[in-house]
Amino acid sequence: MVDPLPMQTLTRTDERILASDIFGRDAKVERADLGTLSEPARDIPIYRDCEVLVVGGGPSGTAAAAAAARQGADVVLLERYNHLGGLSTGGLVIWIDRMSDWSGQLVIRGFAEELFRRLPPDAVAGPDRSDWGSTDVAKAAHWAQRTASYHGIVTWSPTIDPERLKLLSQEICIESGVKLVYHSWASQPLMQDGRVVGASFESKEGRMAIRAKVVVDATGDGDLFARAGAAYDNDIEEADVHHCMNTAWLFGGVDMKRWIAFRAGEPEKFAAFMASGRETCGLFERPFVSWRDDIALFMGPRQTGYSALDVDDLTAVEVRSHRAMAAHLDYFRAYAPGFEDAYLMLSAPQIGVRHARRLRGVDAVLRSRWPQGTALPDEVGVTPAVSPKFPNISIPYGALVPEALDGLLACGRHISCDKNSHGFMREIPQCWITGQAAGTAAALAVKAGVQPRAVSVAALQQALLAQGVYLRPNADAAADAAAPSADHAAKAA
Repeated sequence: MVDPLPMQTLTRTDERILASDIFGRDAKVERADLGTLSEPARDIPIYRDCEVLVVGGGPSGTAAAAAAARQGADVVLLERYNHLGGLSTGGLVIWIDRMSDWSGQLVIRGFAEELFRRLPPDAVAGPDRSDWGSTDVAKAAHWAQRTASYHGIVTWSPTIDPERLKLLSQEICIESGVKLVYHSWASQPLMQDGRVVGASFESKEGRMAIRAKVVVDATGDGDLFARAGAAYDNDIEEADVHHCMNTAWLFGGVDMKRWIAFRAGEPEKFAAFMASGRETCGLFERPFVSWRDDIALFMGPRQTGYSALDVDDLTAVEVRSHRAMAAHLDYFRAYAPGFEDAYLMLSAPQIGVRHARRLRGVDAVLRSRWPQGTALPDEVGVTPAVSPKFPNISIPYGALVPEALDGLLACGRHISCDKNSHGFMREIPQCWITGQAAGTAAALAVKAGVQPRAVSVAALQQALLAQGVYLRPNADAAADAAAPSADHAAKAA
């Protein structure tokens, strides 16, 4: 038996979808202060000039790059890995959270809808369109075991083949005219008169720079806007998993139909299995379905108390996660129905970071607005609420625009929102939505020769609607044809 780890089991509430276990960190070893050294100034080559530079090729960055290029901008997409999709591919977050609302209406559309239209049928698993929003007890029970039913309602929250999504994301960007740059890690923003005008990056060639008229920070952790001096928040909701980290993994050679029959049909034995697993393994997580019945997805164990901005913490989470993967394999082979012939298939190449920084923007997605569900004047997307108790939630353009910093837009999990709203704004579908909005806005800013904060909201909404994004009518939207107003900042504060 392993030594017990600090663990908290979270229950499902109106603030969150899932019940989950989170595990405390190991003791931190403080790093010795070894002083500093001076790095001499040097000239670095300019790799490329462009109109829009998107930094980070995750869900939001991929959507941003494609959207900007389709608006006619000259776009460079800089990505540190060898693929696009970020956590939805390299992070094995292949369970794509809800894109339909509680009535069954598809509200995560646009770029996201194109992806699912173009993925091969055998790369996607989820309920039929006719079942979205169904409250049929049998259907809800069936899909509850397959990550597609919550609160007794069937939702469109499919699982996908990550390799197919990598390829499709890449091909969409290339066919849209995006210049892809893989294996390159952005290091510092280029600044001119207090605004961002590009970024330097590191690769096997050393340090180079890309100059741009607008930069889209899609790093997920706000690396560029933070280094450029933009204000941000990093407070967390302690009683939630949204700040935890882990490395996900896949087991092959399983029979998920047998596992589901055991979990759903023998609840007392399943509870005993989970209790014994926690005692045996310490860090312990249940499997989820994937896009195939012979592959199991493990999205945890979720580890709290670590910082996504600390290299030692990132390393510690990786070490613990990989050890947990091996311990899970031994335990599941021995005791889990359907896992007798399981094998280690893949650990995620990318660590599962849920939270680091959140931009302090002109506006924000706010918990206080959940009950109203009002379509904001500068709405650029709509997200399903966390519970049927709430209506759909408006995503304002002001959440992508820094309070004061010019030359830059943010998209993805680090947009401006409060700590409660971050629990769903960090999800893959919401990242596609905010990425598409940021890329479109960046291209419009370049075309109009204005800063992103001065983009016509009416023109932006018109462009997004033309791309198939779901937006709602608002009587005030037509009158708000200029930038997000200054009073949004006061609302966000």
